[in-house]
Amino acid sequence: MSPGRSSPRRPPWLPFAALAFLSPAAPALAAARPLVLVAPYSGIISPASREYLVGAMETAERRGAAALVVELDTPGGLDASMREIVRRELSSTVPVIVYVHPAGARAASAGVFITMAADIAAMTPGTNIGAAHPIELAPESGGLLKPDKKKGESDVLEEKITNDAMAYLRAIAAKRGRNARWARFVVAQSTSVTADEALNLGVIDLVANDLSALLKAVDGRRIAGLAKPLDLKNHQIVFLEMSRRQRALAALSDPNVAAILMTLGVTGLMIELYSPGLIFPGIVGAACLIMGFYSFEVFSAGHAGMLLILLGLLLFLLELKIPSYGLLTAGGISSIAAGGLLLLRTAPGGPRPVPAGFIMALVLLAGIAGAALLFARKALARRSVAGTEGLIGAAGETVTALAPEGRVLAQGEVWKARGLEGDIPAQEPVEVVSIEGLTLVVRSRPASGR
Repeated sequence: MSPGRSSPRRPPWLPFAALAFLSPAAPALAAARPLVLVAPYSGIISPASREYLVGAMETAERRGAAALVVELDTPGGLDASMREIVRRELSSTVPVIVYVHPAGARAASAGVFITMAADIAAMTPGTNIGAAHPIELAPESGGLLKPDKKKGESDVLEEKITNDAMAYLRAIAAKRGRNARWARFVVAQSTSVTADEALNLGVIDLVANDLSALLKAVDGRRIAGLAKPLDLKNHQIVFLEMSRRQRALAALSDPNVAAILMTLGVTGLMIELYSPGLIFPGIVGAACLIMGFYSFEVFSAGHAGMLLILLGLLLFLLELKIPSYGLLTAGGISSIAAGGLLLLRTAPGGPRPVPAGFIMALVLLAGIAGAALLFARKALARRSVAGTEGLIGAAGETVTALAPEGRVLAQGEVWKARGLEGDIPAQEPVEVVSIEGLTLVVRSRPASGR
């Protein structure tokens, strides 16, 4: 250090600040509380419920949740949707707990598969599980509901579907260490058991009165595939609700609503075919038919959405050829909007804003349609300039004297005419007042108007 230069004084708090960074754990940096996500669902297993439950599992993995609890109450549903949910359960890296809840709820038909595929299966007292015999809703739908056939009728296809469902449920039960023998009976004989009976049979893992009791009971439980047991002490619970879009699609996927959509679709198209030009029945029929096929899972959400968008574009093109006074344009905008909503997937846990690009596209289409309707209105209000109606108010000149009748040149043609207020000499400017048959009724006009 050079003489005459004082050394800078070190702040007295500096060593303590360094020790603070080296301390093991400050209270603010304490470990985060275990996150438990809860996805309550009550209704038919359908494309909408599949999107919701699969999305809940993806959200649980993305947020690093300690567990996902699916509160289930279902009478069953579509086979394809159920299998997609089960596949996602079996591959989930976050423990999935299916909890048949509340009291009075059930896990029937497809709900049996979803419950037994969970890492932990639980039920509330007063609930039941079972009746998993597969029956078709429609031959092409891959559904689980179908009216009973006539007595004594042999159906090889139905036997194949039953055997396939039986083997599928037994494989799920064996993977999860549950009663595979009961899995055979619940499919073959449609048996159903209460919560206590299911626990005694080894179908489920536990019976819990409420969500708090469930989480307390599973805390510390070991799950196959996880290195550590479940640690849910001091947990925090976050509910993942269905979005408004998913609720609307779930309502459309109800079998009764789906049947109505199919009926409206076929009826609307038949009316349009028998009475071409009505337009409205055809638009409604085509849209309802596409939505009906989506509800029965003949079309996926992506396919149905694309078809609705193509239908909307087709209606726009037809508007150029068919005068519908904006009806085809309105139907096109509605169809594209419905198709876009089908294509837009929303994550569970609250509504997500619709992408700005989609809103801008709809606003642009609505603007184009509004401008087209405005121009059409102006065109309809404009006075005709063709034919005999276009002659009224037109300027002309007498070719011969009108005494009282003669010839007049108007719009490049010579017409028979008569004067409204008496005789008019030749070469005089006139104005057409009205038309009587093929005779123009004219009157004199000032020479300056020539």
